[in-house]
Parts: sequence; C-alpha cells; structure tokens
Amino acid sequence: MTDIHYRSTDVDGLKIFYREAGAPGAQKLLLLHGFPTSSHMFRDLIPLLADRYHIIAPDLPGFGQSDDPKVNTFDSIAETIERFTEIVGFDRFAVYVFDYGAPTGFRLAVRHPERITAIISQNGNAYAEGLSEGWNPIRAYWQEASDANRDAIRMMLTPETTRWQYTHGVPDAAKVSPDGYTLDNHYLARPRAADVQLDLFGDYKSNVALYPVFQEYFRTHRPRFLAAWGRNDPFFLPPGAEAYKRDIPEARVVFFDTGHFALETHAPEIAAAIRDFLG
Repeated sequence: MTDIHYRSTDVDGLKIFYREAGAPGAQKLLLLHGFPTSSHMFRDLIPLLADRYHIIAPDLPGFGQSDDPKVNTFDSIAETIERFTEIVGFDRFAVYVFDYGAPTGFRLAVRHPERITAIISQNGNAYAEGLSEGWNPIRAYWQEASDANRDAIRMMLTPETTRWQYTHGVPDAAKVSPDGYTLDNHYLARPRAADVQLDLFGDYKSNVALYPVFQEYFRTHRPRFLAAWGRNDPFFLPPGAEAYKRDIPEARVVFFDTGHFALETHAPEIAAAIRDFLG
C-alpha cells in the first residue's frame, strides 16, 4: 500500500483540500471529481495507481472539505484549480476528469495546452449528443432562471436522488458501497450547499456553450485521450464518449457495464486501462 496524505492549501483566500499519493518525481496525474461528490470518489483508484504516478485529487471549491466560493461558476472553479496546480507544483500533468471535472479540466487544457500530457475522461462530456433527456429540467432553468424552475431542480439534491445516481445502471446495486452517497448527502445538507449547487446547475449552460471551443482544442492539439465510460450513465450517454474519436481519431474508448459512478464498481478495471494507456 502507498501512503495517501490528506492536505489543504490556501488558494487566493480559499482553503482547497486535496489527497496526495505517489513519488513526487513520478509522472503527474490530476484527478478532478464531479457532482455531488468530492475527492473521496477516488479512494479506491488512488492506491491502484500511486506506485507509478504522483497523484493529486482536490475537492473542487464548494465541494467536500474545500471552502465555498463567493462566486459559483465553472469559470471561477477552473481559475481556482488552475492556481491550485501552480501552488502544488503540477506544471505538466495528465488529467482524469469526471462529470463537473470535465469542463474544469478542459478549461485548463484550452488555456494551457502545454501543461497537459494526456486526458482520461470518465463520463466527462464535451459533445451535445452526450447529453441525455435527464438534463431537461436543468435545460428549462437555463432558458428561464425563474424561482419556479430553480425549485423544480431541487429534487437533484435529495438523498434519494444522490443514491439513485450511484446505483442507476449498475447490474448489481449491492456492489455499490453506501459510503460514497452517504458522505455526499452529508455535504449537500450543509448551510449554503444547496445554493452553491443550484447556481452551478444554472451555469452549466456555459459548459455547453464552450463545447465547440473544447472540440477545437481536441482537433488542434490531439492530446493523448482515453474515454473510460460507464455505458449505463443516465446523464452522459455513450455517443458522447464515441464523439471524442471524431476530433481525436487516435482516442481510446472503453465501455464498462455500469452507471455514472463507474469507479464504485469498476475501479480495478479502470485503473488497468489507465496504466496501459499512460504507460
């Protein structure tokens, strides 16, 4: 077992919590989580990779053990994580992106393509065809940011919905540990957490607007790319994974028979795919 260290650092007045493992001189790998979780989602993956890579997994601002930001947008999250990578000395690194981590990591890649050595996208979308009908209530809020539409998407923050996100599309739900969704629900119940998340639901339209920019980056820079996808994801569909090959013909696409939180059931398989991909 490789030791995992639990640290925090100040990033322009925000405390950012992170997990770190592996030798500092090894190839760098940044892990970026999504909604509604934290770096805790990588608890099984990190020990499977830390013998070969220097791994850092932060809690995004407003998630997990990190501070809530004053401004809740994906641009502000990306700016904070960009500064975070500079502070912890990640000058060139591979990045693993999941869910909200994808628009965060892709913003970093667009701004600093020279820093990105490879991208692993685990159910991290950048194509319109990857968005399912499950986004329709949030799309309604994008089109009209009314109190009624904001209240309609509060159901996304309930304990039942969080558990459903973890278990939907998993052939055997008994293989999903309750630890992940129970911890997520604890964080979602904190003061201001609902407003932080509802603001981000509304701002997700900025990510969709940037899809052409992300795709131009893929075509221009052709980063080494692995899509490791839970094929039964109710939010990000398999066509979104296949679409990466349109802009990066050499991209690898691997599907697993599981749902959105693929690491809950397939961490060893995904770790093996990453090790083979990164070398």
